[in-house]
Amino acid sequence: MTKFNTHQTAKILCGTTLADAQQVLIAQSAKEIKLNRGWAPCLTVVLVGEHPSSLVYVGAKQKACKSVGIESRVLKLGANTPQAELQKIIEDLNTDSSVDGILIQLPLPNGLNANALLDILNPEKDVDGLTPHNLGLLMSKRPAFIPCTPLGCMDLITQAIEPAGKRAVVFGRSILVGRPMALLLEAANATVTIVHSISTNAKEIAREADIVVAAIGHPNFITADYIKPGAVVIDVGMTRCENKLLGDVHESVAAVAGWLTPVPFGVGPMTITKLLSNTVLAALRHAN
Repeated sequence: MTKFNTHQTAKILCGTTLADAQQVLIAQSAKEIKLNRGWAPCLTVVLVGEHPSSLVYVGAKQKACKSVGIESRVLKLGANTPQAELQKIIEDLNTDSSVDGILIQLPLPNGLNANALLDILNPEKDVDGLTPHNLGLLMSKRPAFIPCTPLGCMDLITQAIEPAGKRAVVFGRSILVGRPMALLLEAANATVTIVHSISTNAKEIAREADIVVAAIGHPNFITADYIKPGAVVIDVGMTRCENKLLGDVHESVAAVAGWLTPVPFGVGPMTITKLLSNTVLAALRHAN
């Protein structure tokens, strides 16, 4: 776990504790689904290549699935797998009635088009919430499957503060985290600003925020002078540097923030938990 400085004032938002509590309920739902239809909810992960972080993530997802009674299948494919073959695999999974959720592990190796695969992925099995259909529903405030990391972040935020009427700043604008995060905060009636690489006066903007979400992949980028005293700070970043995991938030922030997620054991466990809950949701919808 990240070691914050000795003058820390921030309370720690522990993702592991919250995830454990939610997974108890997920396990109950998975058990009921299995009893009612005869087989457990099933998540299939398509893993292409051997990206080190992806291997770690997929292993953690398999372990979490087992702990709550979700069947986990992993299709491991070589980095040189042709695009056409991948598309055929996704099409086959779309029509496989034993599969409730499909997750395409990102990033894909160079030369493969992730958007083309997401375009053909059945939105009803898109438990990562990244198809154009599901992102469009989120934009329309009619969400079906919500991207797992932003959804987990919202649960952590609401442990500390009610977003309605608050100012929120999101660092990063990816479809994985930044953009859906901003949409969820806005739907919760926060006033939201997205800060990105072309933004000016980022520190001044961030210092006005009651909620700061950092999702840029730059270790220790957010320092104490970015943070309004007492703000809720959610650190989505996770970069391995010299055998250490570093977030986007510098340890100095702990002396200023009111609430802060650690790295690891902050956002990560909640991302996996939301993948589990989305898989159970998909199974429930398939049963109806």
